[in-house]
Formats: sequence, structure tokens, C-alpha cells
Amino acid sequence: MSRVSHMSAAAGGGRAARGARGTLGSAGLYAALLVATVLFLVPFYLIARNALSTDADITGETWTFFPTDLQWGNVRELFADPAVPFARALWNSLVVGVLHTAGTLLLCSTAGYGLARIPYRHAQKVFYLVLGTLMVPAAVTFVPTFVLVSSLGWVSSLRGLVIPGLFSGFTAFLFRQYFLGFPRELEEAARVDGLNHWGAYWRVVVPNSLNFFAAIAVITFIGGWNAFLWPLVIGQDQESWTVQVALSSYLTAQTVNLHLIFMAAAISILPLILVFLVLQRWLVQGVAQTGIKG
Repeated sequence: MSRVSHMSAAAGGGRAARGARGTLGSAGLYAALLVATVLFLVPFYLIARNALSTDADITGETWTFFPTDLQWGNVRELFADPAVPFARALWNSLVVGVLHTAGTLLLCSTAGYGLARIPYRHAQKVFYLVLGTLMVPAAVTFVPTFVLVSSLGWVSSLRGLVIPGLFSGFTAFLFRQYFLGFPRELEEAARVDGLNHWGAYWRVVVPNSLNFFAAIAVITFIGGWNAFLWPLVIGQDQESWTVQVALSSYLTAQTVNLHLIFMAAAISILPLILVFLVLQRWLVQGVAQTGIKG
């Protein structure tokens, strides 16, 4: 009996020790997540704080969590500035982002579906050529692309801003990987009903792949909204500026309008936050369905 009691006590002590270690591990995990959350939110706090401050508050020697006198007039000053048409820049970025996203989804999804599902003689070679475009640095194709766009008369136009970046080899690769794992039974049922490849893609594959399409749409829209170098080169007049180009105009060699920079940054990230919050669930599910295994 004494041996059994001793073994029971030892087992109970082992469970208690494991429970204590588990509690400490959970506490450490939550502490690490809290620190990561704070570090993630600090830039957003700085943008909000400085957007509602004066330049003197931003560069002052004393630091306050929030200015006592919030400068809501910075919003009116931003949109009333005649030197920078910020409202027009927001509209241009929205149009470019939507068109860029829609065009990329259409072109890259059809290319990925063709590479994954349509058998033809040179399918593998075409796939390798698409992958080969990922090896070419963007700086190599930047000047030739600009020369081509300029020769077509697309400078300072939506066509010049949108069309050159519609196709992405990486996005086509992601769609191919996803479609390789798509259930063939659904497509075979569509073929029995008399649908061709395009009909099966449009009426069966796309409606059953909305999570993945939404994930790619979010990533593509954010990339198009944040693009800077190409819009800076193509948008040579104020009417064709995007929001990132308008932001850069507040920082010049002669002047630095800090409060307008931060206010413009705060307003420019609101659409991205809205898109992310609305499509967050589909974004997570879609990324999990890319077909790329770790």
C-alpha cells in the first residue's frame, strides 16, 4: 500500500509540475502576443497622434500622448490645399486599384486555370516561361516598359497606370497551384452538362473558389494602392497623381509639411483597413488554399 501511495503521490506531483509549466508557457505566449500587438499598433498611434498635431507639437522637445488641442482643421487644410489635389489623388488610386485588381484576377486566373487544366503540347514549357518572368528584376523591364507606354501615348493616363501591371507571373503561379487541387469531379460534371473549358471555369470553378479569389484580390488591391515608382513616372501632371505620389509632394527639398504628411497618411490607409476588415475571413481561408505546402 505504501508503494502505491508513493506512486500516486509522484504521479500527482508530476501532473502538478506539468500544469505549472503549461500555465507559465501560456502566460509567456500571451505576454509575447501582447508585446507584438503593441509594437504593431505603435506606428498607427504615431500617425493618428501626429495627424492631429501642429508641426511644433510633432517636433517639440516635450512629448505628450495626445496634444491637448487636437487639430481637426488639418483635415480641411489637406483637402483645401491648391498645390496638391489630394481628393483627386484618392479617386485615382481607387480607380487604379479596382481596375488593377479586376484585370489581374481575370488574366491570372484564366492563365492559371489553363496551365492547370487544359492539356496541350507545350503546357509545361509555357509554365516554365511564366516562372522565368519571376527571375527578371523589375528594374530591368522598367525602362523598356516606359518607352513602350510613352510611344503609345499613355503617359498621364489611366491606361498607362493600369495596363502594364495587369499580368503577374507569381499570381498566375498561385492560381495554377490552387486549381491543381480543385476537385476534378465538379468539372467533369460540368462537362457532362455540355460546358466547355471556359463554361466550367466561369460557372463552376469561380463560384466555388471565391475565398481564394478574395485573398488574391486583397493582396493585389493593397499592392496597387501602395505603388509609388511607376505612378510617379507615368503621372506627370497633377490630374493623374495617385495618393502615394500626392503624399511625396509634402516632402520636398524646400519644405516639409509634417502635419499634412501624417494626416494624408492617416486618410490614405483607411481604405486599406476597410478592405482588410471586410475580407479578412476570406483572406485567411484563401491563403490557406494556395496549394503551397510548407
